[in-house]
Amino acid sequence: MNAIIDCEHEYGAHNYDPLPVVLTRGEGVYVWDDAGNRYIDMMSAYSAVSHGHCHPKLVNALIEQAKKLVIVSRSFYTDTLGLFLKTICEHTRQDCALPMNTGVEAVETALKAARKWAYTIKGVPQDKAEIIACKGNFHGRTISVLGMSTEPQYRNGFGPFPAGFKIIPYGDAAQLESAITPNTAAFIVEPIQGENGIIVPPAGYLKACADICQKNNVLLICDEIQTGLGRTGKFLACDHEGIAPDGLILGKALGGGLLPVSLFLARKDVMDVFTPGDHGSTFGGNELAAVVGLAAVNVLIEENLTARAAESGADLLQKLKQLKSPIIADIRGKGLLIGIEINPRYYSARALCLKLLKKGILSKETHGTVIRLAPPLMISSEQINTVVSAISQVLTEAEQEMQGTVNKA
Repeated sequence: MNAIIDCEHEYGAHNYDPLPVVLTRGEGVYVWDDAGNRYIDMMSAYSAVSHGHCHPKLVNALIEQAKKLVIVSRSFYTDTLGLFLKTICEHTRQDCALPMNTGVEAVETALKAARKWAYTIKGVPQDKAEIIACKGNFHGRTISVLGMSTEPQYRNGFGPFPAGFKIIPYGDAAQLESAITPNTAAFIVEPIQGENGIIVPPAGYLKACADICQKNNVLLICDEIQTGLGRTGKFLACDHEGIAPDGLILGKALGGGLLPVSLFLARKDVMDVFTPGDHGSTFGGNELAAVVGLAAVNVLIEENLTARAAESGADLLQKLKQLKSPIIADIRGKGLLIGIEINPRYYSARALCLKLLKKGILSKETHGTVIRLAPPLMISSEQINTVVSAISQVLTEAEQEMQGTVNKA
């Protein structure tokens, strides 16, 4: 038993089921537990730590700003926010950005913008706007966003949910075209579905969706909270198909692994539907967040982390696909966002994550069947080899256990 785990279990809400390890510090791709054991972090906090743990440039930026000014709210101008917004807009080819804190807050902002744009610009009758989302999506867990979810556990016990959402299959552009009506305001989509098991759509899917949306005067909003900022080997995952969405949602890595920082970005006519008092956040765009967010973008560029993600991701994917085991049902991904789908008939993904934990590799299953691999973007070839070797070992151990069970039977 561990007193720290016991304390959190007693006094904390049981809305998570963590692996049994207590982490106390981190550096780069590594974290250490309370017993001094070192692990390679293959989760990077769901892409929030893409720059690595405690990156010195980001930590220094945070410390220096914290000594000067941290928050005065958006009731006043500051000398930090404008440059941050300008820089990220230039890198994403968007006109304007609205800062928030968590990813789901940025999603809520996008939904509000899309609806008001539909009423004030497109001419949709009041309270009739529709937003299309995909089956298997994960855009967050607020009540309104759960209205788009198709995951029973996320929804069970939390209804009723707001109306105005329409759900279509993921990866099928023809389904989008069929679902659009004169009241459709927007289509919100993840370029790769992360929480659903690292689901990569067919090549050309996003481009086809962009064309359909443009033809029908529907906003295409890409949720790149997990896939953006270099994760998939491009600055944005939608860059793989050369599209510029009408709206873009960023978060996680935007805070450099230090703070919650998120943005809704859009073209000017979409963002201009907001007037003073329509929407806001006391902490959104605070001085500390703006400085860290700017540093996070700059470090991503200066250290060429996007290209490193593309190269390391291809290396990791190739080596994983060389593993031969009946336990593996599929291996898929792009850049350093990779999922190993485990055949539930043979073994549990969580049980494999627990075995990896014992070998110094941190990962976490999603949907009970997929091991998610999304390390900090600076992971080295040697570290990748260590991870693949550990995965190979735990697969062998699991197969031996399966064989032992069969023999006993």
